[in-house]
Amino acid sequence: MPFTRVRLTAFGGPDKLELEAVNDLPEPGAGEVRIRVLVTSAAFTDVMIRKGMYPDIKEKPPFTPGYDMVGVIEATGPGATQFRPGDRVADLTTIGAYSEYICLPETQLTPVPEGVSDVDALGMILSAVTPWQMLTRVAKMRAGQSLLIHGAGGAVGTAMLQLARDTGIAAFGTDIVAKHDLIRSLGATPVAADAPDTALLEATGGGVDVVFDPLGGESLPRSLHALKPGGMLVAFGFQNEVLGRGGSIPLDFVKLKLWDWLPNGHATAFYSIGAMRRKHPDWFRHDLATLFGLLAEGRIRPVVAEVLPLTEVRTAHQRVEAGDVAGKLVLRVSQP
Repeated sequence: MPFTRVRLTAFGGPDKLELEAVNDLPEPGAGEVRIRVLVTSAAFTDVMIRKGMYPDIKEKPPFTPGYDMVGVIEATGPGATQFRPGDRVADLTTIGAYSEYICLPETQLTPVPEGVSDVDALGMILSAVTPWQMLTRVAKMRAGQSLLIHGAGGAVGTAMLQLARDTGIAAFGTDIVAKHDLIRSLGATPVAADAPDTALLEATGGGVDVVFDPLGGESLPRSLHALKPGGMLVAFGFQNEVLGRGGSIPLDFVKLKLWDWLPNGHATAFYSIGAMRRKHPDWFRHDLATLFGLLAEGRIRPVVAEVLPLTEVRTAHQRVEAGDVAGKLVLRVSQP
């Protein structure tokens, strides 16, 4: 049976993403299941992978991208007994999800609860586990504290703002003016994307307890200055370098380590969802299941910018890279 997948033919621009017809379905090996992918994402992490700038990816093209997915199990391999055909599951695949079919080890899958839509469930995997783990496992924030997140109107940012509101944390978010109403609607205070140090301090009332920075480069010292005494800077991306706006991934790591050693009362950390999962795979499954519960209770709801067909993958990547997407951009791979 033929199916369609996307292949990255070489590191580079969206034009390196090509649709490919494959004649035969993949067969699950021992402990694996074959999944018909329903939805996946066009996220900034996918842009980094496409450009060959994502540290966790060692594969060289050609390969199929796709960082997360929700799908339906269609077949089980030898020894796979946790799931049955027809079960809906979710996973952080890192690569491979831009395909109508994929085989994965059943041990890394999380069941999707009944009553939760495919699109909403997808919004929990990368975009909500990331802020949840940064809040609870890295910064260990609690009610009454305050945070600032850059890129607050994106998929991770809008999830962070909702989790902060649910926890009783005062939130501030930088982004372009077009996303400020969205930020306000999620209970946070918007700040201009290019606000200098003094403006950030003024907007936050003298600083916050934690700053979450996905930008890197020149944004890091600005974030550090927006902290209260004893505050923490959590970096979780390198958007400036990826977009050609300065910065250096190795230098950013050195800066964070150096600042963490300085006797200024500030702490720094770098968060990677992939590294956290490799070190604590049980945490990922637990946290994703917890977020599915919050979703079912109506306490969090992903902000979805649009659902595009997989055939529009190049357009989706162009839009994500342009930075004007409010919330999450979803790719529909197959129908339920």
